[in-house]
Amino acid sequence: MTEKRVAIVTGGSRGIGAAIVKRLAQDGLHVVAVARNLEKLQQVCNEASAEGGSAEAVVCDIADPKALAAAIEQMAEKHGRIDVLVNNAGITRDDLILRMEDEAFDEVINTNLKSAFVAIRSASRSIMRSKTGRIINIGSVAGVAGNAGQANYAASKAGLIGLSKSVARELARKGVTCNVVAPGFITTDMTQGLPEELKETVKANIPLRRFGEAPEIAAAVSFFASPQAAYVTGQVLCVDGGMVM
Repeated sequence: MTEKRVAIVTGGSRGIGAAIVKRLAQDGLHVVAVARNLEKLQQVCNEASAEGGSAEAVVCDIADPKALAAAIEQMAEKHGRIDVLVNNAGITRDDLILRMEDEAFDEVINTNLKSAFVAIRSASRSIMRSKTGRIINIGSVAGVAGNAGQANYAASKAGLIGLSKSVARELARKGVTCNVVAPGFITTDMTQGLPEELKETVKANIPLRRFGEAPEIAAAVSFFASPQAAYVTGQVLCVDGGMVM
């Protein structure tokens, strides 16, 4: 059995997920980073290890329910515990509602919402045995306020909030907390590709007048995973520079 607390982070190969892997490893947890790209996963884990942390890479398509469930069960058996689950993996397939295809809606719902449900269900028994069980779902301000052109994405993230609150109520008796971190516009490779004019327009609508950074999201996750957040559950923390206050 692994002596350190064990955290599983989906979508841990880049952006916010990579920052979460490195932050939790820095906090002293052993982090299992899950994604499809082994090369990028391994790079993130190597960086976490170089900073004195402990991390390992697990390749899995989180949109495949059977594969995801099997990967989580294998990690629980290997380490003898799962203390923290961070459902971070997500995709976008943006389009206006009049043009959005069924496939684009289903793909986003399956990847962003159903994968979180499958991961929570698969990890729950191990997490309930932990004295510091934590489930942290990465949502979005789009799930709080909606966003034009993102009906599928906003629906998936709003669903994640409902899922989290239900899980928080179900697992509270076992001392497990479940919360949502809802980022606003964060500097990642996804936002870097936006036209400069659009980025400036977005910044003008953010009270703090800047995009957030991935480590700032990781800091919120670190709090929810810590003993200091033991009495916080079923909550949505928007880390968005004031966009939806």
